[in-house]
Amino acid sequence: MRKEFYDIHDLKILALLQEDAELSLAELAERVGLSTTPCWRRVQALQAAGVIRKRVALLDAEKLNAGVTVFVMVRTDRHDPVWLERFAKGAAAIPEVVEFYRMSGVTDYLLKLQVPSIAAYDAVYKRLIAVADLSEVSSAFAMEQIKYTTAVPLDYAPTR
Repeated sequence: MRKEFYDIHDLKILALLQEDAELSLAELAERVGLSTTPCWRRVQALQAAGVIRKRVALLDAEKLNAGVTVFVMVRTDRHDPVWLERFAKGAAAIPEVVEFYRMSGVTDYLLKLQVPSIAAYDAVYKRLIAVADLSEVSSAFAMEQIKYTTAVPLDYAPTR
């Protein structure tokens, strides 16, 4: 099921859930301006459509000794499906890799890692380069997190 258009109630539900996924159905319905049953149906429809993929707890990496953020840029001379599958599976299986993208431009792949230290990153780096042949790997350590959000901008959602 794919939802093609979203109305003001759908967008309010999504905005509120992005802010706090632990809202009770009654509180969510009240804030959206619906009774609980129609609100519940909308939430169910948004989940069935895959718009709401899952609800999770966001953890503080610093408090869990994984506060060093490293961005790893990978270039490769290999672009065949066998290589890609090996690299994608191998890199995705490394727990410290928290985001992983295939890119356009000079960088072929961009990975975001959370580690406790530069030494820990070095150990991850050694596991990463063992996964597949890579032409070039460069890393950048985040000095300061200026903005962080998991919220998707809702201004572009197709509305009726």
